[in-house]
Amino acid sequence: MNPARARVLVIAGFAAAMAAAYFAGRRRDVDPAAAGAPPAVVTAIRDMARLDATSFHIEKVIELSDSQPRLWGLVHAKDAVLLVAVGDVVAGVALGKLRDADVSIDAASHTLHMRLPAADIASSTLDERATRVYSRTTDVLASRNEQLEGEARAQAEEQMRRAAIDAGILDRAQASAERTLRALLRSLGYEHVELDWAERG
Repeated sequence: MNPARARVLVIAGFAAAMAAAYFAGRRRDVDPAAAGAPPAVVTAIRDMARLDATSFHIEKVIELSDSQPRLWGLVHAKDAVLLVAVGDVVAGVALGKLRDADVSIDAASHTLHMRLPAADIASSTLDERATRVYSRTTDVLASRNEQLEGEARAQAEEQMRRAAIDAGILDRAQASAERTLRALLRSLGYEHVELDWAERG
């Protein structure tokens, strides 16, 4: 199995298990027949704060240089770094943003309609054990820029974030979160669960 795919399945499964355990504890407080109004369900879901559903493992090679003019601009000396960056980008849904107005319930038909916040990137983090400086060169006339490696690392995190979005991580996170929430809400007694999503900013 593809390592990235395996990681997605593991995280999605873990998130679902944790959410299920949480809702099992809250079930006695969220009775659709008794509640009739959304706040009890909203509170239960909002208390989860965040559902991180999908993770992508990404590698990037970052080449960054600092060109320094010398000898009255006749020569441009260079300080350069080549960074092999490895890290993880995690996406999910910020359930803490759910509002009372985002949920409506039809108690007679046990139908719940919920508008969820759009999936977003939770984190983009380098694996310090796997990330390494492949090469670092400083010309004779150049001064070593001690900030260069840090800038390369920051650039790597941003490029990993963009690469994950381009590869569809937000769509996967949304689909995974939707499956988890549908199952949990049905376990609370809502026979029909209708979910839609806010537009991504």
